[in-house]
Amino acid sequence: MERIVAPSVLSLEFSQIVTQLKRVEVAGAAWLHYDVMDGVFVPNISFGPGILKQVDKLSDLYMDVHLMIQSPQQYFDAFIESGADSITFHVECFENVEEGLAAVKYLKSKGIGAGITLRPGTDVSAIVPYLKSVDLVLVMSVEPGFGGQAFIPEMLDRIAQLNEMRQLNNYAYRISVDGGINDRTGAQCRAKGADVLVAGSYVFSDDIEKAVASLL
Repeated sequence: MERIVAPSVLSLEFSQIVTQLKRVEVAGAAWLHYDVMDGVFVPNISFGPGILKQVDKLSDLYMDVHLMIQSPQQYFDAFIESGADSITFHVECFENVEEGLAAVKYLKSKGIGAGITLRPGTDVSAIVPYLKSVDLVLVMSVEPGFGGQAFIPEMLDRIAQLNEMRQLNNYAYRISVDGGINDRTGAQCRAKGADVLVAGSYVFSDDIEKAVASLL
């Protein structure tokens, strides 16, 4: 699969939004990563569908939406209408696999990419029933909720495990990694099988073009 960089809108400087969105696109980023937090599932609050709609108007990049919220399925339509190309939700938000798989099926019926993710402390076995159906598996390499955290090295084994399951079963999902990504950790993730690298503070804190190039 191709190598994808997905700069995180969470770290974007909104007073320079037009310039920064153009710079990541010119640098070779193919996706934008949009974190949604509700202050309940995670102890932080970020953006809703209204801001996504504005960002989508300013960029033609693939819009990768990560819902860190309770009852994510209630908000699928709002984010789809606002420009989401892919929506990833947490396995912990559903009481049973049937409900979660129904959510995946609904997203696909709308022509939207469906992704599954889990907290670093949740066992991988929780997402195994989803692997044959989803388009994306997001490995959280930090505890979800805040930007700027340090990469959890143990998550490299999780990436390798998901890559092995993908190859053994001929599954089609991409493996994305979010949290503490920079040139060093990004290279480690790529070596274990990651396709998509989500990076916020690393991309937007200094030289955008250099940062994106280092992750590609």
